[in-house]
Amino acid sequence: MPQAHQLTRKQWVTLIILTLVWGINWPILKVGVTGYPAITFRSLSMWIGWPLLGLVMLKMKVPFKIPRCEWKELLLLASSNMFVWHVLMILAVQDLSSGRAAILGYTMPIFSAVIGMLFFKSPLRARAWLGVALAAVGAMLLLWHELTDLSGKPLGVVMALVAAAAWALGTQQIRHTKMSVPTLTIVFWMTGMTAVVMTGVAACFEIDRWTMPYAPTWGAIIYNAIGVFVFAQSAWLGLARSLPPLASSLSVMFIPVLGVFSGAWWLGEVLHWQDWLAVLLVVAAIASVLWPTRASSEAPT
Repeated sequence: MPQAHQLTRKQWVTLIILTLVWGINWPILKVGVTGYPAITFRSLSMWIGWPLLGLVMLKMKVPFKIPRCEWKELLLLASSNMFVWHVLMILAVQDLSSGRAAILGYTMPIFSAVIGMLFFKSPLRARAWLGVALAAVGAMLLLWHELTDLSGKPLGVVMALVAAAAWALGTQQIRHTKMSVPTLTIVFWMTGMTAVVMTGVAACFEIDRWTMPYAPTWGAIIYNAIGVFVFAQSAWLGLARSLPPLASSLSVMFIPVLGVFSGAWWLGEVLHWQDWLAVLLVVAAIASVLWPTRASSEAPT
């Protein structure tokens, strides 16, 4: 029976920085898409971040080449990890509050656990099921005061949940990928492909609203270009390839919590006792999966 995975020091540092970058990005996204076409916003972030990621790869001497036989799998990975996620989630952010959009997006670990069990033959230990249950309860608590509002915005809710399910599938796929190239190479080409797709969608549906972004929008675009598409996307897929799917999924569950509290501080959203209790539940969910068992803690590093 598989043991809980113990993160290395490097993985913990990566996870902490990833949580900070992605967590505070939710209110930044809300600022960026308020009064500006959402898919165009995302496309600009990608087109700026993509060449910067290429420069990082040149500096690190990471190869760009992908064997021809692996392009089909790359397309499948991009479809679930980026195409569906980025299009639907950025549209959902327009309709929902930033923190609650983050919570719906981070129902991903629940979808990931079910998808892994049904399609990837990944049996779950009792402690892992406990983590999924705690995360689900925490998400519901954070949505407590939004249920009435959300009922009036069903499309935004549906888009966020479909995006989360697609991301969960992508997490399982990246974990089981047989691609031989480095993670940065995969991220680079997935980002370029997604930029083309999103630009096409924006041209079809938003071209009549294309204008020069204002300063706050530019700030959000630059933050996403560097923080999300140069660092966070690469860091996340690196964790997803190196950790068991459930461990990598639940390890990022603190991001929506940070999204809720940063949104409250920045955008003035009111916090309730359910939000504070949800923090404790999410921390417990992460610990239930990532805390080493006695057998694993006694094993040699």
